[in-house]
Order: sequence, then C-alpha cells, then structure tokens
Amino acid sequence: MPDPHAVYSGRRRELGRLRLLSSGKVRDIYAVGEDRLLFVTSDRVSAFDVVMPQAIPHKGRVLTALAAHWFRRTADVVANHLVATEVDELPPACGISGALAAELAGRVMLVKRCTPTPVEWVVRGHIVGSGWKEYQRTGTVCGIPLPRGLEFCQRLPAPLLTPTSKDETHDLPLTPAEAEARVGSEIYARAASAALALFQRGREELARIGILLADTKFEFGTRNGDLLLIDEALTPDSSRFWPADRFATGRNQPSYDKQLLRDWLESLDWDKRPPAPDLPPEIVRRLSERYLEICEKITGRVPAGVTA
Repeated sequence: MPDPHAVYSGRRRELGRLRLLSSGKVRDIYAVGEDRLLFVTSDRVSAFDVVMPQAIPHKGRVLTALAAHWFRRTADVVANHLVATEVDELPPACGISGALAAELAGRVMLVKRCTPTPVEWVVRGHIVGSGWKEYQRTGTVCGIPLPRGLEFCQRLPAPLLTPTSKDETHDLPLTPAEAEARVGSEIYARAASAALALFQRGREELARIGILLADTKFEFGTRNGDLLLIDEALTPDSSRFWPADRFATGRNQPSYDKQLLRDWLESLDWDKRPPAPDLPPEIVRRLSERYLEICEKITGRVPAGVTA
C-alpha cells in the first residue's frame, strides 16, 4: 500500500495553530511564540533557482535528517539554531497532533529565531559549476585569482570561500570585499572562519565513507551577538557529493546529489525561467532513491517517517 505521507508539498497558510510566516523554495517557516520558529521541509525540489512542478517523495525527510545530523556533528565547530526535530517535542501550543503529526513526522525542526546574514557562504573544494565557467573566462572564481591550467572538477589547492548574495530569485556571486561590505568586517571574519572549518569537518567525515565534498553552501544568523549556523548544512540540496572511487578530473562526476536533475534539465530546450518543465516519473523515482541512499549512507539509517 502506498505511503499516504510520502509526498508533502507544503505552503499551508495554517498548520495546527501556527500561521505561515514565509515560504521558500523548499522550507515553510512558522512562528512559535516570539523566540522560536518551526521549519517544515517540504518535498519541493528546485534547480537553477526554479521550483519544479513535481515533488520528490521523502526528500524533505532526508534534508531534515541530514541537517539535524550535521548540526549535532558540528556543534563543537560553531553553535547552531537547532532545538528539536521530533513532532512530539513541539510545544503543545503548536496544536500539531493526530493525522497532522503523522504527516509531518521527520519534516520539522524547531529552531531559535535568528537574524540571517544577507550572504550565503559557499565553500569550494573542487572547481566545477559556475566557478568553472568563470575560471575559463577570466582565470578567477568570484574575482579570486586561481593557478593556471586547472582541469574541470580538479581539487583546488585549498578550499575557497566564494560568497553569494541571498536574493529572492537568483543568488549572485560576490567578491570577498563585497560580502564583507554587506555584513560588516566582524561578522565576515567570524562567518568566513566558521564556513571553512565546517567544510573541513564535512570533508573529513565524508571521506571516511568514500564521498568527496566538492562544494557546499552554509547560512549563518546572529542572535544576541552570537553567530549561529542556520537553515541546513551538508545536504544534497546545498552540496555536491561525489563517490571517491569513481572520481576523475576532466569529466562530469557521478553524484549523490540532485545533479541528476540539473543534467536532465540541461538536455532540454528550456531557458531556466518559470514555468519549469514537468518531471518524468523516472526522474522523480531516481531522485527519491538517490536522496534516500545518501541519507542512509551518511547517517546510517533511513529518515524518520519513511516506511518500506
């Protein structure tokens, strides 16, 4: 019998006794009193900053499980906003119980309310994607000069911080100076150091299970003067994960992330603007399997709420 809760598209204006504050490409955010937020991670999937028409079964549960895993594994590197991930740990005032609780199982994070920085903190360990395109044109990535003669997907001499803007439509690359001007020198120094340390922790832990961390994106917020890691960390939506035993420079890499979706979209005559094309059932199925595979590979178990 199909799991009735395998897909959750979200964007509900009311959830129990909570009202929707905002809805992003994947997450819906609800206020829980004045000091907490409830993140509900849907199964929506985006590529090239466009949300696809079809959702991916269990994707939200995978992102929640992985984010919680990494928040706990990196708390000694930098503090984060996570409070709880179990529905039965939510305050009774949320009014989430019964069938709604079952539907949300594995999809929720209760977090501390923070002020997000207006910058996304991208760290690159290999040269690929938009960084590769810029390097081919100018020999730089986000204005940062790199050695000549690098090959596609080659490991960089050292991890490279390449911030981007945090915009409603398309994130745009920023030079380090531009990012610093947006957040101030003190926050920039702290966030840059934290992002590079988090990347190193993720790279080391993933290497132990045969995964290369090609690049990833972190988000930070401030709360009472403290810098906190927020949103998610080291998930297939925010990272490129490559099987180490199949890696070779100069070609596209097999991956554990949503590169499958990007590659399929690149094969179409689509201008990367809404509306996005419908996803074939085979792409939806393969994406769901890939998300579940990487979750189990990293955490050692299937996400909460997923049934056989």
